[in-house]
Amino acid sequence: MPTTLAVLLIINAAWAFIVWPQFFRRVRRDERARDAAGRPTRFLVVHAVLIGISLLLAVVSVVVATIFLITG
Repeated sequence: MPTTLAVLLIINAAWAFIVWPQFFRRVRRDERARDAAGRPTRFLVVHAVLIGISLLLAVVSVVVATIFLITG
């Protein structure tokens, strides 16, 4: 069971590392990301925080998966 969970966590982390950076590139290019003066808007900040949290959870998933695999 721990091995199955570890594989699932690694797949989850891989998905996050593939999807979220691509999404953030699109958010940065969106016209709502900056105001007329070029400053970041709430749209950009909120998306950056959400994406950052998702990537942090992906890192935690990899760490937990590694622990499961090492302890067997």
